Amino acid sequence: MACSIDPLVVGKVIGDVIDIFVPTINMSVYYGSKRVSNGCELKPSATTDPPTVQISGHPNDLYTLVMSDPDAPSPSEPAMREWVHWIVVDIPGGSDPSQGREVLAYAAPRPPVGIHRYIFMLFQQKIPTGGSVQQPAARNNFKTRDFADQYGLGLPVATVYFNAQKEPMNKRR
Repeated sequence: MACSIDPLVVGKVIGDVIDIFVPTINMSVYYGSKRVSNGCELKPSATTDPPTVQISGHPNDLYTLVMSDPDAPSPSEPAMREWVHWIVVDIPGGSDPSQGREVLAYAAPRPPVGIHRYIFMLFQQKIPTGGSVQQPAARNNFKTRDFADQYGLGLPVATVYFNAQKEPMNKRR
């Protein structure tokens, strides 16, 4: 399993956003027919709708999904690190985010400059949230580590990320 973490280290996901962890759950993320794999590149125009996310696990286990961009507004000057794009809690194992409670609606990636990393982090909850997880006051300057600490989530159980950059106006579809 350790080799599955390597792209997260190389891409500085581990370090910039989360601490080293051991994946224990399978999570697949698709935009249309394109499966997200660590470090792959997707066009923002292909990510306008929320992705299809499938997680493994037992139906009695609950999960929280967080998607963020640690490179806002620019990878060289990430003054708004992290920009949170999506939060869903109380997702039963063996299902998808539509079965959970959306705390923060999906916001499609729109990188203004440079290559941005968009990270999906899955945490196993110890207990149902019971509505205790509130929408962040702002999308900018979100900190996944602080969020996980605040709600007792611990380390992620699965993570995957993709890269995206601004598309030229004439190349958008």
